[in-house]
Amino acid sequence: MTTARNLLVITMDMAGDHPVRSGELSLALAGAELIDLAVDGAVELREDRIVPGAGPASSDATAHEPADELLDQASAALRRDEPYESVGDWLWRRGEGLSGTYAAAFEAAGLLTRQRRRGRPFQSGELVLAESSARHRAAELWSSAEPVLMTLAEAVGVPDERPHDTPEVTDDSVALILATVSDALLELEGERQKRDIEQKAFDNIWRGPGG
Repeated sequence: MTTARNLLVITMDMAGDHPVRSGELSLALAGAELIDLAVDGAVELREDRIVPGAGPASSDATAHEPADELLDQASAALRRDEPYESVGDWLWRRGEGLSGTYAAAFEAAGLLTRQRRRGRPFQSGELVLAESSARHRAAELWSSAEPVLMTLAEAVGVPDERPHDTPEVTDDSVALILATVSDALLELEGERQKRDIEQKAFDNIWRGPGG
């Protein structure tokens, strides 16, 4: 059970009426993968550079599930030549479309199901979480305020109204990755706002002074 898998479950289970955007989730999933690789010893950080290590690529080498195979893919995608890749560059490169990749893996494994719409039995509905042990394990971690999961989930906008202190992350490498995820999310929001402003300006030009 990987951090990325837990994060996807929590974002689908806890987001409520404010679903997490795919871009934000993709960056956070890439960060979650890198955290697991660092904790497992598959990578180490030298300042902000990702250096491949000697540890295992997967957090569960005895029972590969789709999310674990994706973690192996993440390990295989590491840049293995100096000067190596920065954490920020990794998030943007690995994170491209990653939320869709995880959702597809979950659906293939039966962890997601399509909710049929009443009166439309032959049309596929939205994807929702199926009841599973993976869902229950993620919920237990969320309930116990597991620091990394809570930090990533809150960073992408998952609401948490429980009274609690900010979870403390004591591992320096993990803390650096989490901080870089936060910076990337701010950058993404900034780029989105810039595009919105540019689009509005473009629309105003075409409408003209009387528009």
